[in-house]
Amino acid sequence: MQLIERRGPWSVASKREVYDNRWIKVTHHEVTTPSGTPGIYGTVQYKNLALGVLPIDREGNTYLVGQYRFALQEYSWEIPEGGGSLDGDPLQSIARELREETGLRAERWHKLLECDLSNSVSDERAMVFLAWDLSQGEASPEPSEELVVRKVPLKQVFQMAEAGEIRDAISLLALQAVERLLLKGKLPGLLGPKASDWI
Repeated sequence: MQLIERRGPWSVASKREVYDNRWIKVTHHEVTTPSGTPGIYGTVQYKNLALGVLPIDREGNTYLVGQYRFALQEYSWEIPEGGGSLDGDPLQSIARELREETGLRAERWHKLLECDLSNSVSDERAMVFLAWDLSQGEASPEPSEELVVRKVPLKQVFQMAEAGEIRDAISLLALQAVERLLLKGKLPGLLGPKASDWI
């Protein structure tokens, strides 16, 4: 098999773009696997950074966004999320998404984590933030979005996650990161005097 590219222990003989739009590109690869056998590999390249934010007010409430997810054919409750340019400022992008989806503005921010999503077939990367010192404004979702916003005590959101009512990966990762910080007493910014009661 003729080699055009090496990816670690994988050899790529050919690759062909099979689909492209403003959000993703799908590529078909003819490969030799790490064990030396011929095979194929399909990859999805994402053109935006996946972003999420867990906003928390001083009373220990957060905000969930509900929407129907086309690919899953299911309704989903999630933290505010959106996409940002790969070469842009992720904090500016997620602050915009927070305003658009919920009307909230945050004075203080903390990056919780970065992660790779579905890394067996895609290069999608996510960055998730914590936001506090919130003020409420007017939401302005995109015309294509039909969103429901709920203000929910953080303690109840943890329970929703444990009960499987929240399944979105970015939301679960954000909640896990904040719960860990709460358990260790390391939640930044002195969000509230009773933060230990939020779990």
